[in-house]
Amino acid sequence: MTKNLTRREFLQASAVGGALCLGGGRVLAAFGGSGGPALVSPGCRGTKVRVGKVYMGPPGAHWPTPKLDLNEEVRRYEGQFERLASRSFAPWGQNLSDVEFVGNELVTSQEQARALREKMKDVDGVLVIHLSMGIMGMLPEILAAGKPTVLFAAPYSGHEWTAFGNLRRQKEGALLECMLTEDLDELATAVRPFRAIHHLREAKILNVTTSDFSNFAKAMKEKFGTDMVKVDRQRVLDAYQSIPDADAKAEAKRWIDGAEKVVEPSEDEIFRSCKLALALQKLADEEKATMVTVDCYGTMWRDTILLPAYPCISHSRMNNMGMGGMCESDLRSAMTQILMQGLVGKPGFCNDPTMDVSKNAIVLAHCMGTPKMDGPDGKTARYRLRCVMERQEGAVPQVFMEIGRKTTSAILVNPDLLHYFTGDIIETPDLPRGCRTKIKVKVDGDAEKLWQNWSHGLHRVTCYSDLTRDFQRFCRFKNIQLVNEA
Repeated sequence: MTKNLTRREFLQASAVGGALCLGGGRVLAAFGGSGGPALVSPGCRGTKVRVGKVYMGPPGAHWPTPKLDLNEEVRRYEGQFERLASRSFAPWGQNLSDVEFVGNELVTSQEQARALREKMKDVDGVLVIHLSMGIMGMLPEILAAGKPTVLFAAPYSGHEWTAFGNLRRQKEGALLECMLTEDLDELATAVRPFRAIHHLREAKILNVTTSDFSNFAKAMKEKFGTDMVKVDRQRVLDAYQSIPDADAKAEAKRWIDGAEKVVEPSEDEIFRSCKLALALQKLADEEKATMVTVDCYGTMWRDTILLPAYPCISHSRMNNMGMGGMCESDLRSAMTQILMQGLVGKPGFCNDPTMDVSKNAIVLAHCMGTPKMDGPDGKTARYRLRCVMERQEGAVPQVFMEIGRKTTSAILVNPDLLHYFTGDIIETPDLPRGCRTKIKVKVDGDAEKLWQNWSHGLHRVTCYSDLTRDFQRFCRFKNIQLVNEA
């Protein structure tokens, strides 16, 4: 059985250095990673990703050799899975430390495969490992369970790969993806779409607003299982008043000490921003939520913010922790970030783009940046504390991201449509115009086509990594149209 951990238990187990204790001993890490074992993915509400694992192949098959010892082959793979589960291999979200495997069985006949279906009822997905030739009678039995399935087939496992493409085009193969590679580290990649499915189903978004978003919330709940909860202003104010000033001052000191410099914000502005951050974290804890967004450019603003401070430091802080903070009550972007974090364990950068076709590039800009764009276990980028550019008030982290990094920018337009493009960071502009945090990304493809194809609003969410193949697998499993905008 999977242990259901409370947020308190998880954060106590995973947070190190630079931690802040709030009443009751709960530990929150604004900048901390973790050297210990990952108990659950931080973006989930206390459960591991459940994956059915099936080894498949009859004994004595001609390929890869009639002398193949299937049990020894299983042991070889199991050793690799043990390695991939170690956080020394890769940070959470990119290894298998947050995965519970179900089954782990060697299937050598169609009858065995059929009997295994019952064990796959409650899994997020199924990983089938092709060992030897002769599996085409067994594979449909696993697919009949109706679960997203990734088939991992190393070279020499058999000749069946010639039929996989056709099987995927048939009704029974609608939820089948295949990975044909000798790189056993890709077993961790195979699990990514299952993790994203799990994260979206477990996610709960708190939206501080007076607007009605019930139709959108209903559509996302029906498709992905995600919960969205409205939080009113008074509840935020009450939570703010409950935070001890000493805790807020300690948090403010951490942000000031970690900054390259403080430009516009006063110490009081930063203090209030950090007190609000702890208040929003308290509400997330009470609701067992995984992301918070605030309508800071809408119903929570009248000539100035209607809360004690802007929520930018709060959002950045939650992103650093592996949870989620999203700008401007943008629920589409919030869903997109949860998807990205589920795939690779890295937060997104919500942004307002502007084009530079002279360099086949797009500038992605927003005031609020996240220092830990590689996830809670990753390095911390340098940052400055600035005011919100448009409003000339508030406190935001201006983050200088890493030049040369591959990025994916996307927006989940609706439950059935995902737009994206990829590129490389070539500059981190530091100009007195546009939003504070900026990256210039050289587009993979044609920047002219990108702006001509642009639709569905301004915002995109950008994260480190090329998520093209991950998006393709996820969208196949969830029946989503995937569009490359470039």
